[in-house]
Amino acid sequence: MTAASGIIGKTLEASGSLAKACALILVALVTANVFARYFFSAGHVGLQELEWHLVSPIALLGMSYALHHGEHVRVDVFYERMRPQVRTMVDITTALLTMAVGLYLAWLAIPYVGASMAMGQGSPDPGGLPHRFLLKAFIPIGFGLLALQALGALLKSLQQLRAPGERA
Repeated sequence: MTAASGIIGKTLEASGSLAKACALILVALVTANVFARYFFSAGHVGLQELEWHLVSPIALLGMSYALHHGEHVRVDVFYERMRPQVRTMVDITTALLTMAVGLYLAWLAIPYVGASMAMGQGSPDPGGLPHRFLLKAFIPIGFGLLALQALGALLKSLQQLRAPGERA
């Protein structure tokens, strides 16, 4: 189980690094677009669209990374008062539910991305970005990573059931 958890952790760290890189690129791009617009009266529709497009990988890759690092919302006022065994059971239940939702949404998104790819969907705006299906591909990838994170959390919780004294 620990080998699988390690692989899952490395995969989620890589997705988080990609989300961070997209955030850095987004900041640089917005800055460049603002300077171009206000100091040179120039702008490019494709670069403005790219700003919006970068939000998708940030959110869809970042959600599993944030969950992996415990940066998610939980009602700690109740959770912290629970016995360790009850917390572990809550963690197992939420991991199973998160995995089910992640897999279901990834599965639903695959035909959506496929249809976009089949029609070669791009921006309807003149000068906009082509290949919009590449952006849409982050939907099943993001929710697949969420399911993978849930699997990692499930493995961790199952280990805690085996060794209840070791709470991480």
